[in-house]
Amino acid sequence: MVKKILKFFSITILLLVVIYFLFLQKRYPLSAIIHSFAIGDSVDSYNGVVVFNNGIDYPKSYGKHYSKDSVYYYGKKWQCVEYIKRYYFDHFNHKMPNGFGHAKSFFDNKIKDGELNKERGLIQYKNGSNTAPKIGDILIFGGKYGHVAIVTNVTTDELEVIQQNIYMTPREHFKLKLEDGKYTIGENRKPEGWLRMK
Repeated sequence: MVKKILKFFSITILLLVVIYFLFLQKRYPLSAIIHSFAIGDSVDSYNGVVVFNNGIDYPKSYGKHYSKDSVYYYGKKWQCVEYIKRYYFDHFNHKMPNGFGHAKSFFDNKIKDGELNKERGLIQYKNGSNTAPKIGDILIFGGKYGHVAIVTNVTTDELEVIQQNIYMTPREHFKLKLEDGKYTIGENRKPEGWLRMK
């Protein structure tokens, strides 16, 4: 009887490991599962700009965060917007003309595809644009507060982003489709569009 129970548990564990590596590894990296992150701990980085852990309580912030010279306001620690503004300032030396607002306010539906979003100082593209997303673009999602992420890799059928304030998921992958000359990102969860340096 003990042998049967051990065999059952061994097979179950093996199946769980296989399921993890086939379906969950990209969304929940092993390093994130093994490491117990405290609020403000580094969970990833891209081009030297660190992603910090904001914990499970995603609306919560931990004070204001400014550039090293205390001149430019990055945003509230450790919200998604804070990472985007910090990345664009530290990596591109880009200051957004309007540095305030929730993530959803980064996309303005009144702006035509490929035109300047003056509030952010960036070119705006709608999901379904005839211009493909590229590395360095900011994806903007709608919703109550919205969400923003940086594109880190693009292939013919998928793109990867880095993001802050999605618990244990600093990297995420989205399907990319090209149909009738239009690029569409996402399936169940689709961004409104993306922003790009001029």
